[in-house]
Amino acid sequence: MKNEVQMKGKFHYRLSGWKYNTGIRVVMFLLLGVIFYTALYAKLVPQVFDITLGMKSEKTIYAPEQIENAVATEQAKEDAAKRVQPVYRIVNLKNEVISDAIFDKLSQINADEEVKFDDKVSIYRRVIPQIISDLTNDAIKTLRNSGQYNDLLLEQMQSGLDEQKYPLPEEVYFKLPRLTKEDLAEMRPVTKDIVTKLMNDQILDAQTARAKVAEVVNTSKLAKNTSREMVTEIARALITPNKFFDQKGTDDAKGQARENMKPVYINKNDVLVKAGDVITEEIYTRLEKLKLLKDKANHLPQVGLGILSVLLCFVMFMFVKQSMMELKYNNSQLVMLILIFAMNISGMKIISFLQNVEYPIIGYLAPTALGSILIAILLDAPLAFIASVIFSFIASIIFNTEHDLLFDFRFGLVSLVGCFSAVFTIQRASQRATILKAGLMIAFFSMLTITSMLLLEDHFQQKEVLMSLAFATAGGLATVVFVIGLLPFFEASFGILSPLKLVELSNPNHPLLRKLLTETPGTYHHSVMVGNLSEAAAESIGADGLLCRVGSYYHDIGKTKRPSYFIENQTNIENPHDKIDPNLSKSIIVAHPRDGVEMLKDFKMPKPIRDIAEQHHGTTLLHFFYYKAMKLAQEENSEKGIREEDFRYAGPKAQSKEAAIVGIADSVEAAVRSLRNPTLEQIDSMVTKIIKSRLDDGQFNECDLTLKELDTIAKTLNETLLGIFHSRIEYPSEVTTKKPGA
Repeated sequence: MKNEVQMKGKFHYRLSGWKYNTGIRVVMFLLLGVIFYTALYAKLVPQVFDITLGMKSEKTIYAPEQIENAVATEQAKEDAAKRVQPVYRIVNLKNEVISDAIFDKLSQINADEEVKFDDKVSIYRRVIPQIISDLTNDAIKTLRNSGQYNDLLLEQMQSGLDEQKYPLPEEVYFKLPRLTKEDLAEMRPVTKDIVTKLMNDQILDAQTARAKVAEVVNTSKLAKNTSREMVTEIARALITPNKFFDQKGTDDAKGQARENMKPVYINKNDVLVKAGDVITEEIYTRLEKLKLLKDKANHLPQVGLGILSVLLCFVMFMFVKQSMMELKYNNSQLVMLILIFAMNISGMKIISFLQNVEYPIIGYLAPTALGSILIAILLDAPLAFIASVIFSFIASIIFNTEHDLLFDFRFGLVSLVGCFSAVFTIQRASQRATILKAGLMIAFFSMLTITSMLLLEDHFQQKEVLMSLAFATAGGLATVVFVIGLLPFFEASFGILSPLKLVELSNPNHPLLRKLLTETPGTYHHSVMVGNLSEAAAESIGADGLLCRVGSYYHDIGKTKRPSYFIENQTNIENPHDKIDPNLSKSIIVAHPRDGVEMLKDFKMPKPIRDIAEQHHGTTLLHFFYYKAMKLAQEENSEKGIREEDFRYAGPKAQSKEAAIVGIADSVEAAVRSLRNPTLEQIDSMVTKIIKSRLDDGQFNECDLTLKELDTIAKTLNETLLGIFHSRIEYPSEVTTKKPGA
């Protein structure tokens, strides 16, 4: 737990100014809500423009999301339909059957000698066209009954056959009756073969096919010219179109081509309207569909976003209110928290601008865990977990590229896992290298989460996997770079003493510690001992042990101004206090906290360190010089009164647990060191006496140490001192009886 300071109304000097003003704190939380609202506005609330039909656009308008370009899509469909070739159907009308029917009629009538020649001519003029027509109609009827052909096609077939019907020349009817039985027998197979052969081709124009008949007949075995002529004409009459235009099939093919045409999209951030363009009906409809028109805007999303922002802000407010962090009262730290939120969300927004529909996975590049790490180091780990949940929730909205969804759980989950892994890694960090470790953990667990989601979806591509993992790795490493770069800024700007900074300040090569060691070695040793004692005591009650240890190293730095006036530095020299007035001695002694603070300020040391140096003595009484002054006054029969207040440290009293603990450890270490051969009972009695004396003197009235914690501190100090002075402790004598042979 970070610095816990009991902020109560009676400590006016701690609660004065804007840093502890309740009204300003409320404004700060409202500002946090405004940040949430502003960050999510573009994603959740469509932008609207004051536009009317026919006007010129005053600004360039970009598509807030991917949308289908209806006009372009329709044009693409029409173009696809135009590219579709006409559909034709090949129909077998079985014209060879008609050939057999005609020759059967010829054989029958020619063989009848009772029928006169003129009657035969008349019959052929009437019957042959009728046979062709009837059998053709029967074939079409059969096709209709089969259900394989639509009515429109059959109608087009009938129309085509009628249009391309071949009329037999008149002289044919006069020559047919003169054909003998032998002639007809010879002509029948030839005619049938010619019709079958030519009808096997796709015939759209019968005239072209009929032109080939004479050539084929000339290659036949028919010897008589009359037979050849009649076969030619009959075959021409039987050659009909067999390839017909299918209007319905063509329309269906065009319809299928339209359906297969993919929609044409206007991608996110594409220009919808350029500045100066006239708003046409098409553009107006498009803007209306995207809900970008001001006069038709829906304000409900704004209300919803406002409620959502308030809820997120309320979560942070309640968590801080229920905690014991200094942030609960310190508006300076609240400003830092809000700044971290603003920077982290800004980073996510910048990465979101690089996203598009084709590569939404760029969102994995965002250093979402940046804010979580900074909060964990600078403020509090539990607060970092709550912030991580909010960051992940916001990431699921900002990186969502699906216009029909409010959240994309993939980015939220990856962000949550990355933030949590970072906070778990960075807790109680004592080295800068821990930040790098946190970045590697972010990258590893983010990649693991992405891999699990891709495997669950089971329709990923290798390129998508590699790019997703690469972006996640880059995001983790980028987080490390930003944290290392921003951490000193926050530490210096807000006076935050992070564990990493404390470890740096504990380096013996620090100029002040080197000065302490070289000029006051006794004080240096004393400070190290106090550091060990105070760290153990602080950790036993959950206070900041590292702050106590480092604060102890610097708490007596003011003694370097007059080192010989402090007993731990009086090696082989006389005590100068023996020869000077106790009031002067008092002035020298009580000045070292003030001198220390001034020296720490000169080196721009963090305020918590300065507070420990200033407050570790509180307003305690210098008993030795007070009683010495009283004794001298009695010996001199001086009428001048000796006031106790004049022999007290200037204070202030300890304002934090850490300052109080360092003060206790300082007194305990000095007192125990003064004992020649301390025993366990003497140490316990000394620790109890010092704590009780400070408690009775009201030195703990302005910090939140409880009696139970004071008892725990006393036990811990006893145990620690036992380990330090174990070689000199005289244990109670015990009678030990040695066994024979032992």
